[in-house]
Amino acid sequence: MTIGEAVRIRITELCSEHHMTVNKMATVCGITQSTLNNIVSGRNNSATVSTIKKICDGLNITIIDFFSAELFSDLEQEIK
Repeated sequence: MTIGEAVRIRITELCSEHHMTVNKMATVCGITQSTLNNIVSGRNNSATVSTIKKICDGLNITIIDFFSAELFSDLEQEIK
């Protein structure tokens, strides 16, 4: 799994945990709906740290909470 795929899955998990749609999350977190939809749909595989921080702030979680999900533990090597 790549980091882009893991971020996409984690955002989807957080939507579910907080009982909100991707569009609602975008509004709550101060991110454009198109940006978040592009990340979740896979059209954008490189979410910025700034975008992830906005998600964390909007959901009142830390960046550590975001990345502590098990799915980040087995990422494939991206530099070969």
